[in-house]
Amino acid sequence: MDRLRIDKWLWAARFFKTRSLAAEEIGKNRILVNGDVAKASREVKVGDAVTIRLGPLTRTVAVRGLSGQRGPAPVAQQLYEETPESLAAQAAFREQRRMGSEPALAIEQGRPTKRDRRVLDDAARHAEWDNRWSASIDPDER
Repeated sequence: MDRLRIDKWLWAARFFKTRSLAAEEIGKNRILVNGDVAKASREVKVGDAVTIRLGPLTRTVAVRGLSGQRGPAPVAQQLYEETPESLAAQAAFREQRRMGSEPALAIEQGRPTKRDRRVLDDAARHAEWDNRWSASIDPDER
C-alpha cells in the first residue's frame, strides 16, 4: 500500500474518532495536504505534510506510515511525525492556557451571591417604588 485516502489515514492515526468526523473536518477546509486544501478522497503517501486545525491549535505532521485500520495509540503515533514548529506551538499554547485567567472570574452577571442578595433586598426595602407593583400611571394623579 503506497497511497491511502486522507480521511482514512486521519482516522487510523487517531486524530479523529470516526472517519465521518475526519471527512466533516476536511469538508470545512481544516485539513491541508502539502499546503493545498484537501478533499476526503485525496490520497496521501509517505513524506506528505498534513496540517490539521483542531480548535485554536494547528498541528503540522509528516506522514511516516500508512495504515488502513485503526490500532492502538502507540501504533498510531508511528504513522506520523510532528514537526518541531508544531511541537513548539503546542507547548506555547499549553503555557498560555496555564497562565491564563480563570474563566469563572470573568463572569460579570449570573446568580448573585448571598451577600449580593442581601444588598439587593435591603435596597428594595428602602426604595420608594417598592410598594408599587405596576408602572402604570395612578388614576388619582390626573
